Amino acid sequence: HVQLVESGGGLVQPGGSLRLSCAPSGTIVSISTMGWYRQAPGKQRELVAIVVSNFGTNYLDSVKGRFTISRDNAKNTVDLQMNSLKPEDTAVYYCYALIDYRPYWGKGTLVTVSS
Repeated sequence: HVQLVESGGGLVQPGGSLRLSCAPSGTIVSISTMGWYRQAPGKQRELVAIVVSNFGTNYLDSVKGRFTISRDNAKNTVDLQMNSLKPEDTAVYYCYALIDYRPYWGKGTLVTVSS
């Protein structure tokens, strides 16, 4: 039974930084895609950043230049380094992975940007 476990959320002041991490547990054969989505109160879930094997990375326009996604293929982990955080980045952040051709979601970690 595969699960995605996220860590690293919390409260940060505007302009600050946070690093989110995600690691799967369970038996895995292959992971083709790993990424992060977020959902703010009253809004739809949106893609923040994603790494697709053999295709590269993609970012939400509003986070380009501030967020960096990185994947460790040996450990099957994916991190999201978030710098210059803004109040509008406040949301629950969800890890996503396509593992053995099946989609998996983490339970989410709350990021709050506030002074």
